Order: sequence, then structure tokens, then C-alpha cells
Amino acid sequence: MREFSLPALYEVPTDGNLTDLIRRNATQHPDVAVMGRKVGNTWTDVTATQFLAEVRAAAKGLIAAGVQPGDRVALMSRTRYEWIQLDFAIWSAGGVTVPVYETSSPEQVRWILGDSGAVAVVVESDAHIEALESVRAELPALKQVWQIERGAIDELTAAGAEVSDALVDERSAIAKADDPATIVYTSGTTGRPKGCVLTHRAFFAECGNLVERLRPLFRTGHSSVLLFLPAAHVFGRMVAIAPAMAPIKLGCAPDIKNLTDELAGFRPTLILGVPRVFEKVYNSARAKAQAEGKGKIFDKAADTAIAYSRALDAPGGVPFLLKLKHRVFDKLVFSKLRAVLGGRGEYAISGGAPLGERLGHFYRGIGFTVLEGYGLTETCAATTFNPWDRPKIGTVGQPLPGSVVRIADDGEVLVHGEHVFSGYWNNEAATAEALSNGWFHTGDIGTLDEDGYLAITGRKKEILVTAGGKNVAPAVIEDRIRAHALVAECMVVGDGRPFVGALITIDEEFLARWAADHGKPAGSTAASLCEDPDLLAEVQRAVDEGNTAVSKAESVRKFRILGSQFTEEAGHITPSLKLKRNVVAKDFAGEIEAIYGG
Repeated sequence: MREFSLPALYEVPTDGNLTDLIRRNATQHPDVAVMGRKVGNTWTDVTATQFLAEVRAAAKGLIAAGVQPGDRVALMSRTRYEWIQLDFAIWSAGGVTVPVYETSSPEQVRWILGDSGAVAVVVESDAHIEALESVRAELPALKQVWQIERGAIDELTAAGAEVSDALVDERSAIAKADDPATIVYTSGTTGRPKGCVLTHRAFFAECGNLVERLRPLFRTGHSSVLLFLPAAHVFGRMVAIAPAMAPIKLGCAPDIKNLTDELAGFRPTLILGVPRVFEKVYNSARAKAQAEGKGKIFDKAADTAIAYSRALDAPGGVPFLLKLKHRVFDKLVFSKLRAVLGGRGEYAISGGAPLGERLGHFYRGIGFTVLEGYGLTETCAATTFNPWDRPKIGTVGQPLPGSVVRIADDGEVLVHGEHVFSGYWNNEAATAEALSNGWFHTGDIGTLDEDGYLAITGRKKEILVTAGGKNVAPAVIEDRIRAHALVAECMVVGDGRPFVGALITIDEEFLARWAADHGKPAGSTAASLCEDPDLLAEVQRAVDEGNTAVSKAESVRKFRILGSQFTEEAGHITPSLKLKRNVVAKDFAGEIEAIYGG
């Protein structure tokens, strides 16, 4: 199939904007908890009425500080309650939000604030102030700076005490559906980040249709979602706005290192994450079982879960004996895994990278279905996703209702719909290259099956061509290799080379456990073990598993274990964990040459 579409389930209001959501919620659901706020170690509910009042108070402060309709206001912070409050406050003041990753370098801060022309910025920490001050002289448009950890909300509330409700109402109503809501800068895997202009219409179309298609997952007064992704990323932003659309309760967790504790405390019914989160949960559970001498039981349980999930799609259904085994393991293993994920959820939505078919079947088999989706900053997050009632594991689902997905002659995925961005800020040339006759050219290669489910097979610009002329899509094998507990990152190489190779980094958390189990010296590191025969053999098993997903000509023949990690600080990965292949290739040129005998 070359093209597929679904009818819209939600009609975008032509004369409204996203601030309508919080006013509607306060009117129609005044006592419903729309936010969860962590105070100390305790989660407290914030009602729709209370949230609106807190948003309006911050908006008054922005207006008093001189923020005008259409002005860009930047937000640089970890994911926290104040991020969501300020986002809606900026819109309520008539402004346009410009998110900045809290891990951004001073140069990235300078570029994003300078390119967007931001007149004000709210940062979180002293480190952010330090980064900002180092480039402040190069930002002539920037007039106001507030810091969350030094009382930004109280400061804004006090400053806006004399601003009338009527003025906030007037400002809130200025933006229409086709006006910019935000400028979200791309991760910058190739060159400078580009500012994607996303309108209020784009978010209405995205979140409205997503919520309606997944309505059983968005039950007002019952459902809840914990946001632990960066709110600065478009996926995290969608996770923040969709709950207001429903409305359901949203909680924010700033530190993913404590994710299992946060899940246990907040107990969400729905999780939205990236594959690495679900891989970590699986690998941690397996490693714990092995440490307790229950590794074989866990592996049998995992095989049962996968077989059970596959049988759900088979014509004859689940055989009786498999049902019995599944019931036994549900009490012994699966219920404990669901408890790790909060204990209340049955579904998750995953995006950002492929989850992998085996892991998808595993999670559905334990009673926690991960609905895989696909999208980009330019498509306001998900442009396809698996429906809750008809998921196809191994695909990224059907198009967002009201949109169209087309496969071009060269295999590129094209997208059309109200959720597509309106262009790149201050960059007409890039806009013209990406948008043609209303179609966004994603740069991804994919296929549509007979039911309109999309499968992504690679990136146009990341296709490697070996010396033998074989085209290789790195993502397929990289994702499979990275699923191994010991592998942190994998980058396939081989452009213009006689065969395909790979650079592999080791997950430090699992290396410590593996080293202890295999009699390696305490404190062993990837650098000290990169030539260790046992570690090489274990990684070879991961590579062999990855090679099963591709043809012999595309398979990894040789690999190198690196003694260090790919880090955001070194410029190897983006804040959304995408590899900057050109930077990695440059920094590890010697290791690549060693693969080919150089």
C-alpha cells in the first residue's frame, strides 16, 4: 500500500487556543485533579480550579514584566510542575514558548534564544544562570530572567498582583488556532538546531485525535500519567498537553534515575516513554532474578509471555496449556513486574526509537501492552501510533486520525495533516526542502501494510553503502543489538567499506553485575575489560542476535568495544538520545580504522 488515512475524530476549534483547555476544565471539572504535585516525598492533587488560578497568577507576572502578544519566552528546566504551569502561563499572556533542554550548552542556549528572539527566559538552577550569563551579552533582545529555584513563581505572582483578570482574559484570547504556540528546536543531529513552529492547531489536532482514539486510556477522574521525559522534547510536550485535553491527572518526575520509586509513588495508569526505559525495566528484572538464583524461572516466564502474546494474534487463539502456564507465571513473575511499573497501568505508549518485536510481545504477554508510535518534532510528536484495541506489534501503527501517510517512490515516508508544523523559524530554505505541497518529507524510509500500519526501516540520510554496493539501514540492527542488557549504545559503520562493523559502548550499571558474576576484579570498567574474552563473547552474542534481523551482506562482521560512553556533553548524542553519527565517526575514527585493519 502506498497511502493510508483515517478520518478525524476531533474537530479543531478555529477561533481558540490551548488556554481554552484549562479554562474549560475549571468550568466543567472544577474539583477533578488535573495535576499531581510532589511536595517532599508526598504527591498532592491539584484541582482544575487551582491549576487555572496558579497559571493565571504567573501569567499576570509575565504581563507586568512587559511580555507582549507574540513575544517568545524561553523555558530551561527539568520536567517539573512549574514547567507545565509556566507553559500555560506564557500562552495566557499571549506569548510563544521556546523550550530549551536543561542540559544544553551555553552555545546552544545562545543559538536558541538568539535565533528565536526570546525577550524573557525562566531557568531552573544556578548552573543554568551561569550558562546564560556567559552568553548574555550576545542576546540583545533578552530583557527578563527568572529562576525557579530562587522563587520565580512567587516573584511573578507578586509582580502581577495589580494586573486585572480582564487583561489576562483578553491576552488569553488573542492567539487563534493558526498562530504559533511554540518554537521547538530540533535535536541538531546534523548542524545547527532548527526551530519548528508548531501552532495551537497542531497541538489540538495531535492531542485531540490521540485522546479520542485512545479514549479508554484517558478516563477523567480515573486515569493518570507520569511525565518523566524532558518537557522540552516534543514527545514530552505532547504528554503534558494531552492530559489537559482529556482531562486526566498529570504528574512530573524530574529525575529518571529514581523512576521506579516515582512510579511506585504516583501509580500512573498510563506510561509514555522511550524504548530504553522499557529495556531497562526488563533487563533489571532479569538481572535481579539471576542474582537471586531465579534466572531460569524468569527466562521461562519471559518465553511464556512472548508465546502468549504471539498466540493472541494467531487464528486459533491461545492454547489451553499455554493459558495455564501463563496463569502460573502471572502470580510468580508478571504481577511483580507490573508492580514495578506502578501496579495500576495496563498500557504504555512508546516512541523515539523502535521498541523491538520481542520486547513488544513480552510486555503484552505480562499484561502491560506497549503501543508503539512514530513521529518527529515537525509532526508535533506522534504521526502514527498503535490503537489500543488492535495493536500490531512490530509496527508503529496507523496514521493519526485526520492525517495521511504516503510512501514515496523512493520509500520515504510523507505526512499530511493539521498536526504538521508550519515551517522552520527564520529558515525559508529548510522549510521549502521539508514541506512540498502540504506534504512533510520525514527523511525516514518505511512501508505500509494492507491495514495501513507503518513500519520504519531506516533513515534516507543514514543509509550506508558498502564498497560492494550494498545499501544498509543501520537502525534495524542497532536497535536489536542495543536490546542486550550489557549494551548501552551501538553505532553501525561501513560506508564505502568492504563490510559492516560496529562501535559498541557498555552499560556501566549492568557491567558491574556481570563482572561480579564472572569473577572479574572489583571496580572493573569497560576500558579495563574491552579486550576481555568473556566480555567479547557476551557482546558477540548480542551482535549475533542483531544479525538475525538482516541479510548476511548487512550483518556486522566485526565490532569494537569502546572504553568510554557516547555522551551528550561530548556531542555524541542529542538530549533525546539520538546519535550524532558524524561526531562519533570523527571522535572514534581510530577505532573505526581498527575494525578494518587500519
